[in-house]
Formats: sequence, structure tokens, C-alpha cells
Amino acid sequence: MKKILFTGILFTSILGYSQTTKDSINTKSLEEVIVTSNKISKNKKILPIQVESISKKQIEFQNFQSTAEMLSNSGSLFVQKSQQGGGSPAIRGFEASRVLLLVDGFRMNNLIFRTGHLQNVITIDENMLENVDIFYGPTSTLFGSDALGGTVNMTTKKTVFSDASNKTIWGQINTRYGSINKEKSVSFDFNYATKNFASLTIFSYNDFGDLKMGKRKNPHGNYFGERPFYVATISGVDQLVANDDKYVQKFSGYTQYNALQKLSYKTESGYLHGLNLQFSTTSNIPRYDRLTDPSSSTGLRNAVWYYGPQQRILTAYTLEKQKAFLGSDLTLALAFQNMKESRHNRRFSNYNLQHREENVNLYSFSTDLSKKFTKGELFYGFESYFETLQSTAYAQNSNTGEQNGIDSRYPNGDNHMFRNDLYVSYTEKTTSKTAWSAGGRLGYTTLNSNIADDIYFPLPFSKIKQGNFTYSGSLGIVHNTSQNVALKANISSGFRVPNIDDFGKIFESGGGFLIVPNEDLSPEKTITGDLGFVIQSNNKRFKLEHTYFYTRMYDAIVTDTFTYQGQNTIDYNGETSIVLANQNKGKAYITGISTLIKGYLIENLQFNATFNYTYGRIVEEQERPLDHISPYFGKLGLQYEKRKWQAEAYVLYNGKKNSKDYFPNGEDNEQYAPEGGMPAWETYNLKASYTILKNATLYAGVENILDTQYRVFASGINAPGRNIYGGLKYTF
Repeated sequence: MKKILFTGILFTSILGYSQTTKDSINTKSLEEVIVTSNKISKNKKILPIQVESISKKQIEFQNFQSTAEMLSNSGSLFVQKSQQGGGSPAIRGFEASRVLLLVDGFRMNNLIFRTGHLQNVITIDENMLENVDIFYGPTSTLFGSDALGGTVNMTTKKTVFSDASNKTIWGQINTRYGSINKEKSVSFDFNYATKNFASLTIFSYNDFGDLKMGKRKNPHGNYFGERPFYVATISGVDQLVANDDKYVQKFSGYTQYNALQKLSYKTESGYLHGLNLQFSTTSNIPRYDRLTDPSSSTGLRNAVWYYGPQQRILTAYTLEKQKAFLGSDLTLALAFQNMKESRHNRRFSNYNLQHREENVNLYSFSTDLSKKFTKGELFYGFESYFETLQSTAYAQNSNTGEQNGIDSRYPNGDNHMFRNDLYVSYTEKTTSKTAWSAGGRLGYTTLNSNIADDIYFPLPFSKIKQGNFTYSGSLGIVHNTSQNVALKANISSGFRVPNIDDFGKIFESGGGFLIVPNEDLSPEKTITGDLGFVIQSNNKRFKLEHTYFYTRMYDAIVTDTFTYQGQNTIDYNGETSIVLANQNKGKAYITGISTLIKGYLIENLQFNATFNYTYGRIVEEQERPLDHISPYFGKLGLQYEKRKWQAEAYVLYNGKKNSKDYFPNGEDNEQYAPEGGMPAWETYNLKASYTILKNATLYAGVENILDTQYRVFASGINAPGRNIYGGLKYTF
């Protein structure tokens, strides 16, 4: 009772102080975020759902090595890593194929997005981003399948037209060096514009060496994850070699290349034509966690395990016109995407290197329309996606060069999915105090998968064919009880249609487990209720936003024990493995809270804090843990900005994940955690920038100042130790 009373007095004091001083002190205020999506109102204040945005200014100042690092350090969502070249965002206990990734509004999720952990987010270079919007909770009504936990919408930089008839050229160069992995990064932006034509070109290069972990003992746990030895092949023979520095995570480095080209043309009649070309590729990326798997006979289980170059191509044409159809603003988009990924591995002293390669093509067409009324705005449209997959595999002897056929990761015949959806949503501000939103989506998805040859791994079926009718809806309200307080409530449903990865994957998950195909799967579905409030001072110098959510999940697809041809174990790659398969395991629930606090302590000094807690359980005869549920996490920080200076000191923190809360045999990767579960941790960080010239800004900082040794929950690689970095941005 005393705590509640104290909190009330504190808020009253803050709000009262703001009222009495807003005219006497010229202060900065917290800017209201503008959401960047053509399917929802851009005004965050009238949205009943939880949305957080990361602006271009924040991205540039934070100056992280990759988009995965930028997201994980935001304090707004959780990111898992199996290797340095990765990063799998998790929102509200959902991860990978249950979180929708968008780039410029186009789906990155495809028919082989897995329920485990993904590294696709790194193919969007943070230097190319204009901003990032994080939508929390099921947003299938807005964006379609897979948006169960939420959606991450990454918007790349836009072309800029000249405001005069003369030609204009401008751009910028960004450079950065980081000590923890000898990072060397550079990006180059070039914009050419006239009154009606604009071109934006961006190139970037990143070179990351082996990642060094912290040396200082985590006060919440013991030393963990050190790399005392590794496998080297000397004169054609695998040998264990002592690591010169056990804190260097040997074979974790990689390089990446990114390019973006945008062209925009405005006609005199008001049409805007756009061409968006994106390309990203990497070197081979070592799968670090698998390279550390122990073996009682050889010391380490694998001699080689790496992902081949992660390649992403996007080609998109857009057409925009205001008042083009029945008074509605129109956006048409036609796109092609190609994604290539591969896995390459061999066991210690087994010189047959296995290669499994996937080639995905994704064709899409969408029509988005919006129409404004006196009090509201209507959004509606149509989306169509057609995806194909070619999956191949072979083994090659490292010493002799001899090749042999092996089982492919996915069915080796014709594989394709076809999605078609209609959606509509409406937002209305009925009074000065109240706004409401409602929406719905209907669709139909087909999946066809054929096994052309199952000689290497015989299955009881040769093809998978499904058709699923999908639907979702949402209803929400925002009510301002006063000038300082707003209440929010929202109920929404979500869905995820099983893809080829769910149905037809053959995958060795590590620790003596093998995942086999299962043709009997149905879509996952969720219903989520959100309740929240926002407290904000009159002069907008203080803001508290709090959200509670409860999600009920139906027909949840869970990886669990299974039988193959009546057996619960199988010999695979020369070892006896326990059989697992993806299965609809009935019902589950996830609940939690999210809190955000921002406020100015003095004129140019802002305090910010986030706290996120999630709890999830599968509901059967007795409750048991659901996987992908992160421990509590958040961020505490102070930001200072004045004239040429900007600085931030902040703490990132995670709670402990106890072993009893791990999902057995799932994607929580308990085998990569110390006994008892993953310890809690926190890091202390300091960043600054200074504008030395009108067009030149220096960036510098120290991350993980105390050089703490720790590992993020469900990850298979230790986090970076103390990293001292510096960079320069020059604009011309």
C-alpha cells in the first residue's frame, strides 16, 4: 500500500511540476513517433496496439555492428544468436517463423523459415535503414501469416527529390572500427536528384574477425563458454589444437557485402514510380555452437560446420497515386525476391563433407489503398505471394574429391506455396478523447511438396498437399481519461500457416536428436488481449507506457518426441538419435508485461528505461514450459544532447533462465547453457558523438565496459567482451 501511495505521489509531483514550469522553462519534449506503414494510421497516439520505433537518428548514433545488434540493444525485443553472423528476434515469446520480418513492406518470411532460430535479419544492413517499427502481438490482420508474436518492419532510406529545377548531388560516408572482433566497416550513400527524378545508391562492406568474449567472471554465474581447443585439419587429418587465447571464439568471423539502388520518378499527373533493388551476400558463416559440441571419444563432435553465403536479392516496382481509386490513395507493388542458403558439415575424422543447398524464389503482388474521412481513415487491399523451393544435397570427400548423394534437408522435388489475402481496417477518432480501430483479413494458402527420390531416407509418403483457409480480426480502443492519461485495450487474432520447413524437414538438431517430416499439421492460431495505459506530462517531458498481454495459442506446432516406422530412435550419420517431429500439441498460453519510461531530468538530459517479462506454458494433462520464452530483460539509460554533443550511458540486463523453465528437446538449447540454466547478466555501456565540422561527425564508445563474460539465453556463442569502437560520418 505504501508503494502504491508513493508511486501516486511521484506521478502527481511530476505532472504537477510539468504544469507549473512549462511556461517558465524552455525545454525539449519527447517527440511522438510516426509509424511507417501504409496499412495503419501513422499517428501512434490513436493506435490501440503496442508499437515501438527506432529512428534513423538513433540508428546512426547507436552505431552497432549489425541490425541484429541494433535490435538486441534497443531493450524492446529479445535476440538469440547461434553464431556471430546471426540474430533471431523474439517478441512476446515468439521467434523465427512466428515473427514476421518486413523490408520496405515486403515479406522476408518464406516457405523455409523455421521455428528454431534464424539469421536472416543480418541481410538488412543497418546503415541502409531509415527507421524500424516493432509491432507487438498478433498483427496478422495487418500483415498476414506468421505475425503471431509481432512484426518487425524495416524501412530503408528513401530517395529525395530536389526542391529546385537544378540538379543536386549529395551523400555520406560512414566508417567504423571495433576492437572486440577487429571489425572494419564502411558504407557509402549517394543521392542524385532533380525536381522529378531521384536516385539513391548505397554500398556497404563489413569485415568481422573472430569474436572475443569477456574475461571477467559474471557475478551471477561461473566462467562459462571458453574455447580451450578447436579442430584443425593438418595434412588431411583432423586434430585437436590448443587455442592460443581461450577467450577468442575461434571460427566465428565472417564478411558481408550489401548494395541498394532506388530510382523514383514523379509525373506531372501525380504518379510516383519507384524501383527498389537490394542485394546482400556474405562469406561462409561458421555455425559456432555446433563447432563446440563435445564428444567423449574425439573431444569435439564436428570438424566443419558452416553456413554458405547468405544471399538475398530484392527487385521491386511500386506505383503510387493520391485519389486514384474511389477517392483512395493507391500503392501498387510488384516484387521478386531470391534467397539462397546452404549448410555444410562433417564429423571429426569423417572426411565426407556434406553440402545441403536451398534456393528460394518469391514473387509477390499487392494493392494497398487508404481513404480519409472526416473522423476516420480506411485501409484495404489485396496481397498475393507465390514461393518456390529447390533443395539439393551431396557429400564430397575432402581428401579424394569423390562425390556421393545424400538426403536433402527438404523434399527434393517440386515445392511451392501460394498465398492470397484480402484485408480491411478502419480507424476513427469519434471524439477528442476516444478513438477506435477494427480490421479483418481473409485468405487461402496452398502448399505442394513432392519427394522425387527418397532412396537416402525412405518416408511413408511421397507428397504433401494442403489447402488452408485463413482469417484474423482485431478490435481496439484508445480513451483519454484526461490530458495526462490514456487507456488502451485491444483484442486480436493471429495465424501461421505451416510451411515446407514445418512439414518436410530432416534435421539433426544436436545433442543426439533427429527431426523427421510429419505430414499431419494444421495452422497455428492465437487470440491476444492487450490492456495498457500511457501517462504523459502536459509539456511532454515525461512518459510512462505500460502494457499487459495474454495470448492463447491453439494447435501450437511444437517439436516433440515422435516415432518413425514404429521406432523412437534411428541411426543417422553413424549415430543413434532420438526421433523428434513437429506436431500440433493442443493449447498453450503466453502472458507478460512491457513497460517503457522516458523523461527529462534536466534541460538536455533524458532518462529512459524498459522492462519486459514473459511467461509461457503448454496446456496438456499438466502444464509444461513453452520454448522461446526469454527471461525478463530491459534497458536503463541516460541520454545527453546539446549542440554538437550527444552522449548515452546505459545498462542492458537479462534475468536468469532456470533449467526447470526450459522446454525439453526444443529450441531453448539447454545443452549450450551451464548447469542450472542461463545466469542473469548486465552490461554497462557508454557512447558519444561530436560534430567536429559542419559535415563531419565522430562516433566513439565502449560496450560491455566491465568485460563481463556472459551468454544470452538460448544462444550458442558467448556475447562480446569489452568493445572499444570509433567511427566517422562525413556528409557531402
